[in-house]
Amino acid sequence: QVQLVESGGGLVQPGGSLRLSCAASRTIFSTYAMGWYRQAPGKQRELVATSTVGDRTNYADSVKGRFTVSRDNAKNTMYLQMNSLKPEDTAVYYCNVHIPPFNYWGQGTQVPVSS
Repeated sequence: QVQLVESGGGLVQPGGSLRLSCAASRTIFSTYAMGWYRQAPGKQRELVATSTVGDRTNYADSVKGRFTVSRDNAKNTMYLQMNSLKPEDTAVYYCNVHIPPFNYWGQGTQVPVSS
């Protein structure tokens, strides 16, 4: 059974920072690339950032320079550090792992960015 457990969401003001966490099993964390996605109200789910086992990262253009994805191998946890948040970053953020042929998702954590 694949479980991805997210935490760290919450209301934040524009310009503020927040860190999301995604915990997975050791097997998943040490074998597969993982990613963060988000879905804003009325919009499709979109890729935010990915991180491979070898710590290669990739970011959506909209978050480059503001968001950082990282992995803590000792804790089997992936993080998304979000800085300089904007109202347009408001969304439900999901942790993801693709284990062919399926995609697995965390439960989602809400990040409203508002003053």
